[in-house]
Amino acid sequence: MYIDSHCHLNFSELYNNIHQIQSAMLAAQVNCALCISVNLETVNDVLAVAELNDNWYATVGVHPDYEDIEEPTVERLTELAKHPKVIGMGETGLDYFRLQGDLEWQRDRFRVHINAARQSNKPLIIHTRQAASDTLRIMKEEKARDVGGVMHCFTESLDVAHAAIDENFYISISGIVTFKNAKELKETVKALPLDRLLIETDSPYLAPTPYRGQTNQPAYVVKVAEEIALLKGISTEEVAHQTSTNFRTLFKLG
Repeated sequence: MYIDSHCHLNFSELYNNIHQIQSAMLAAQVNCALCISVNLETVNDVLAVAELNDNWYATVGVHPDYEDIEEPTVERLTELAKHPKVIGMGETGLDYFRLQGDLEWQRDRFRVHINAARQSNKPLIIHTRQAASDTLRIMKEEKARDVGGVMHCFTESLDVAHAAIDENFYISISGIVTFKNAKELKETVKALPLDRLLIETDSPYLAPTPYRGQTNQPAYVVKVAEEIALLKGISTEEVAHQTSTNFRTLFKLG
């Protein structure tokens, strides 16, 4: 019924309890999850986790925050993307919050991912933080709209959301939307069309209310759906159905 469009099942906080995590998902009717790659050193772990369940999938990519790691190339990413469980490219993008100085290497890495996504015909999973202008500019320059994708864990403005949608992207909402101080995000969710939204946990991080301070897990994506339903004045079932349809449309899962 529900799909967690962005989680890190290979991280030790989840993987060390993977059977309990899977049982909790089933109990919560979370029947599909996308396990996101953050570097090439652990991409095989991501693929291995995805292979544990028919409805778990994987991406390949290198997070924009990661320094002093194997730098991705178009050739390496496209080769990894041939794995039958890989349905997306990323997470990639730009982050000007955590890193300072000359970040041209981040922009170069982002371009590599977009080019690899276009060659592989895989949607992009984009992370952007305090870098919306450059993120959207590079998306346009590199023709990211050819494959589309998702702006994950979205916390930017409504204008940025509309600009991303215009570039053939979906907007993914995390547990942050349940936080009391997320007033702007709540208003953004109210204004966005349901047929362009996905839901995610970004687990093991960002556990939604009432689980704040705990290790997040895919089963908690239900709380994200419930908050969106409350904000939009519709049923949780409608949110679950439409966001699942959106996910399967974007990632060509039928």
